[in-house]
Amino acid sequence: MRRLPALTAVAALATATLALTACTDASQQPAGSDGATDETSAAASFDPSSVEADEEIAALLPKEIADKGTLTVGSDTAYAPAEFIDVDGKTPVGFDIDTITAVAAVLGLEVDVQSAAFDGIIPAIGSKYDAGISAFTITAERTAEANMISYAVAGSQYGVAAGNPEGFDPESLCGTTIGVQTSTIQDDELTAATEQCEKDGEEPIDVVRYESQADVTTNLVGGKLQAMYADSPITAYAVEQTSGEIETVGEILDAAPYGIVVAQDDEDLTAAVQAAVQKLIDDGTLEEVFAAWGSADAVVDQAELNPAE
Repeated sequence: MRRLPALTAVAALATATLALTACTDASQQPAGSDGATDETSAAASFDPSSVEADEEIAALLPKEIADKGTLTVGSDTAYAPAEFIDVDGKTPVGFDIDTITAVAAVLGLEVDVQSAAFDGIIPAIGSKYDAGISAFTITAERTAEANMISYAVAGSQYGVAAGNPEGFDPESLCGTTIGVQTSTIQDDELTAATEQCEKDGEEPIDVVRYESQADVTTNLVGGKLQAMYADSPITAYAVEQTSGEIETVGEILDAAPYGIVVAQDDEDLTAAVQAAVQKLIDDGTLEEVFAAWGSADAVVDQAELNPAE
């Protein structure tokens, strides 16, 4: 999920080798052709108990959230290694989960991460969820609906079966079959690309959409797709999880910041979350979070509110 100017963090994200676990539950982990999965737990990758509350920042919270004592967060926990369910079948893990847990700790709050469909999170911010974190690329369309606070960057990259047996060329997409997770930036980009193919009189792209990135990965390995298209760290993770049955192809595209989502009309919570993220950047904690997942250089220098495209 992506967009914006190229940033140095992208290279680190693309080459990260993230040997961790599942995507939605143990039965939905990306598997190799033999169905094998990596059962290693990821839950201990970062210990948020080391993050102390900051009273000055916590004082920025709206009273109802401070009184509640919990930050309720929506996340599509099917997008490893950003957010996914550990091998116990219930515990959310990933670099986004560690990030929002650390943010809540700075605010003196517990965190309640609730699994949700990706495209249903932003519409529910301010009602069902206090905040959202789900590898959301900051775009003008999204900041028109909600506030977004930057914390890391990534790019987009294609993946193919090892050896690229279909001869997939990222520069020639018309007529190909590409898997993507529904409602991601990559989904939007492929929709626009296939419309252009049709305008040019060429065969459209067969964009195959799945609710889970794990399903995209599994179907690519199974030979039902010529390629997959996802965030660069997600594609790198798929390569790692399938023990090399998938490889990246082409350059990393359109580096852009990820953003934590907060309601536009909640100025107090927006200010509190932004200050908490900045503190975690300044004291090196956020770098530790991403380093635990192999992507230390992904962290931005400034927690910006709604940075322009």
